Amino acid sequence: MKKIKNKFTLTITIVFLINYYWSFLYISNYTIVSASNDIVRKVNPIGRAVGLKLYTNGVLVVGMSELENVYGELVKPYDNTGIKEGDLIKEINGKELKNVSELIDIVNNSNGNDVSIKYERNNDDIYTTIKPVKVDSENYMLGLWVRDAAAGIGTLTFYEESSGNFAALGHGIEDIDTGNILNISNGEIVTSKIISIVKGNNNRPGEIRGTIDEGEKVGQIKSNNQLGVYGEVTNFDYINSVKLPEVSVANREQIKIGNAKIVCQLSNTGIEEFEIEIKKIFRSNVKDNKSMLIKVNDSKLIEKTGGIIPRNEWNTYYSGR
Repeated sequence: MKKIKNKFTLTITIVFLINYYWSFLYISNYTIVSASNDIVRKVNPIGRAVGLKLYTNGVLVVGMSELENVYGELVKPYDNTGIKEGDLIKEINGKELKNVSELIDIVNNSNGNDVSIKYERNNDDIYTTIKPVKVDSENYMLGLWVRDAAAGIGTLTFYEESSGNFAALGHGIEDIDTGNILNISNGEIVTSKIISIVKGNNNRPGEIRGTIDEGEKVGQIKSNNQLGVYGEVTNFDYINSVKLPEVSVANREQIKIGNAKIVCQLSNTGIEEFEIEIKKIFRSNVKDNKSMLIKVNDSKLIEKTGGIIPRNEWNTYYSGR
């Protein structure tokens, strides 16, 4: 098994939540808009760095490679099977796959006989067979690089007391190899410790570096989509200790051009507030969650990070079978 480090954009907590798209990250206590009477949704801003652990819904194919069999021949067992990078293997020999270890066990126990595979592409289920190749006295392989997990640091955006739910990031976690939103079965958020911040510049994005090895579980991840990561809080003691006062959610039409504040965590001492300016509002944009053009005015934030969008380090785990 090899470990590959992967870069992934982390959006720092920002001023407004969009009511229907849930796209921006934080309504400051200094919000410059007033929620109308018909908006009843309220959330508790968080703005803390947390660790995210995600487990795929099946086993994701992230690459392919030739194999040398026990006779010294180079072979490609995946040829003519239809399997491509980005496919999600869901079943093998009729058994639902939960992780890479299960795939390894079934392939090694095949004795070289064909195995049936059910995989998903573009939400369609496809069936094929593949003949494992014997590579040494004990192991068989398919020539596929596969993955079942990813982990990294992100921002816990808000907590909703009325539902017990949370949101994080403000954008979905994409697979670095396929560019698609990572299809997950479950996951968890845990407390994290920030180790350092690498300042970004014109030639290189910044990074938040941290550790989650000893993190305390905060909640269960239920969904990863283009607007963010969502789930249920399980550690209410932690949430109650870090949440900010409850505020109303603003819709897109209520955002106004002008000065505002953001909060984010850049050290282990807690969150900080920074000055920004909303320069432009994209009211008609329905393609994604980008609704504002903002400018960072706070010299302290610029000095520390180089801007508002640092990047964090994601670890993805691959196994060649």
